[in-house]
Amino acid sequence: MANGRRRVPVELAVRFHQPGRRFDGMSAAFLDRDGVINNDGRYVNTVEAFALLPGAADAIRRLNDAGIPVVVITNQGSVALKYLTRADLERIHDKMEKLLAAQGAHVDAVYSALAHPEGTVPELAKVSEYRKPATGMIDRAREDLGIDPGRSYVVGDATSDILAGSRARCTTILVETGFGGTDGKAEAIPDHVVADLSAAVELILATLEPSKLPTDPA
Repeated sequence: MANGRRRVPVELAVRFHQPGRRFDGMSAAFLDRDGVINNDGRYVNTVEAFALLPGAADAIRRLNDAGIPVVVITNQGSVALKYLTRADLERIHDKMEKLLAAQGAHVDAVYSALAHPEGTVPELAKVSEYRKPATGMIDRAREDLGIDPGRSYVVGDATSDILAGSRARCTTILVETGFGGTDGKAEAIPDHVVADLSAAVELILATLEPSKLPTDPA
């Protein structure tokens, strides 16, 4: 799926809605997955366990309609820990995309950090530059898609999401779904705190400067 881009490292999984499309210089919404888009407070290791949170598809569709790229950045160290396989993860994301599409929504890219320091898969048992709170997934999206992180937003439920966004110079929004910032993984102060993804999108659309909005969504 790299589609001519730089080789994807073993600890990263990447998928694109429209391979080859770029969003040069544009603002984007970087969304964590679990606790933001789906499954309030639970990790997801099976297709059957995946369920969208209420209002999530509508919120993402509003970003689509505004021409704002939507990029999912998700830590999936469960692959390194052997709770699920890469194939399982792809099937989960297939379901996510199908459920979103049924409500007229889509995400433009999904970046999954597969490594974990305590992993039991040898090539994934490490500290990775892609695993949040590191900025690797945001950096890779900038390279692959042309997105400008300094003009973008990170929406997450965990402190690791917020710290990654801050390090990448994004505006950070903590949602009260999922962990709601109580995970204790990092010391991070969000720029904004809102109830859920729907409220985060309201904030993004209300605060995004006109000069940062895309002029040609196509």
